[in-house]
Amino acid sequence: MSNNVRLAILVSALGYFVDVYDLILFSILRTSSLTDLGLSGDQLVTVGGYLLNMQMFGFLVGGVLWGVIGDKIGRIELLFGSILLYSVGNILNGFVGQFGPTVDSIISPIDQYAWLRLITGIGLAGEIGGGITLVSELLPKKSRGIGTTIVVATGVAGAVVAGAVYELFSWRMAYIVGGLMGLGLLLLRLSVAESGIFKSLADKEHIARGNFFMLFTSWDRFNRYINCILVGIPIWFSLGIIVTFSPELAPALGITEKVVAGSSVFWFYCGITTGSVANGLISQWLQSRKLAIGIFLFATLASLGVIFHVPLSTASEFYTIVFVLGFFTAYWAMMVTVAAEQFGTNLRATVATSVPNFVRGATVLTVMLFEFLRPTTGIVGAAEVVAILVGVFAIYAFFSLRETFHVDLDYVETDAKPVRQAS
Repeated sequence: MSNNVRLAILVSALGYFVDVYDLILFSILRTSSLTDLGLSGDQLVTVGGYLLNMQMFGFLVGGVLWGVIGDKIGRIELLFGSILLYSVGNILNGFVGQFGPTVDSIISPIDQYAWLRLITGIGLAGEIGGGITLVSELLPKKSRGIGTTIVVATGVAGAVVAGAVYELFSWRMAYIVGGLMGLGLLLLRLSVAESGIFKSLADKEHIARGNFFMLFTSWDRFNRYINCILVGIPIWFSLGIIVTFSPELAPALGITEKVVAGSSVFWFYCGITTGSVANGLISQWLQSRKLAIGIFLFATLASLGVIFHVPLSTASEFYTIVFVLGFFTAYWAMMVTVAAEQFGTNLRATVATSVPNFVRGATVLTVMLFEFLRPTTGIVGAAEVVAILVGVFAIYAFFSLRETFHVDLDYVETDAKPVRQAS
């Protein structure tokens, strides 16, 4: 493996590290930051939801924006622009409500906070997809899965660092630290070389690159695209509902001891960290991306079944099953890798950056359905109904996925059929 490839893996891993850091940091800082800005009671929930939705909308916009940039201009430009925007947005987040009375009279501190979460969301949206696209194109097919697994396994450690930074610094400084980490990463990215597969395509002006709407002009492409999204939704359902609402869910399951959301997040991400490595190794051993995804997908659904139907009596038992759930939802890296491998070079970044962000964005829909059902079915019934729905769609998508372990990535998508580039 060349030094350039090693550097690309390192930079991509650190980019995803920053992505996870910010996602977890906002969840941790929501209450303390809003309290410091003068909010209390129900405002902490309603305004917190508003900020989260602005951030998630940023992910959706950025998922398409950076993917198109990655296919039209280059993978390096995607990663460079993404982390620059994130870094600036997060540093400014640390100064919300302190820009001066003139600024505060024009736009309130809460709206400043919301727009800056939108900006950071847009910035972060390109990290995992752009990194995995670059690493996948630089590595030979036999080791692509290992490279992308390293990216994700390193990245999820950002959750642990986010918790440590919160303990050491104020909420404002925690945001600034995240932005400074991004600027440091920016310097590393100056030394990363572009993908050779992309460079060979860049001179072919007759081939459409980064055309997002091409995904909807062919049933074959649309089917591949939507299946990549659906197969990943159980991952973010588990985090967005089971883990996030664990303090409310646990008593309804019969657990008398107090369950803390922060502890649930910690154990969930511990599971993801170890599970990401295991999933990558299983894929290499089986010589199959699809089988590795399938094993972990069905185990994820089984773990959800345990939560809903096996009596749990203590917080420790609950955290244990949350760890197990996190372990099996760790097919996230393989899901994004498969998304990148399902499509030709001229659409690869567009797909690889938009798919994970649409999976994240689907959390809004699952939470809305969960909240709609909760008054009628109760919190456990609502969670189980939503779990069944996302599980059915994910199973359908899994059986429709193509195996991509041995696929050569040097080809392009046209309105007719995938066309291999001339050597």
